[in-house]
Amino acid sequence: MPYGLSETVIEKLISVFSSNSEIDEVIIFGSRAKGNYKEGSDIDISLKGAGITSSLIRKIELEIDNLYLPYKVDLINYNDIIEPMLTDHIDRVGICIYKKT
Repeated sequence: MPYGLSETVIEKLISVFSSNSEIDEVIIFGSRAKGNYKEGSDIDISLKGAGITSSLIRKIELEIDNLYLPYKVDLINYNDIIEPMLTDHIDRVGICIYKKT
């Protein structure tokens, strides 16, 4: 189980991301990427893509909520991050789980 998530959970998440053409890349970061997650750890996800807006993120959050996963999923738009330490963390330890082909 990579990142402490079953293949089914990862496949469900990827199906949501791949159905939104604005998304170019999806990166898991935080404790799940570092490997020090706990059973109830949330899933921190950064979205990359030129067309990602706050309304698109809200739409994707609803789609993920409708999956009824046993995890809290936190989404952020990589291009909107203003804290250099966070982008550095994502660039260093983040793991790409989806990349548009």
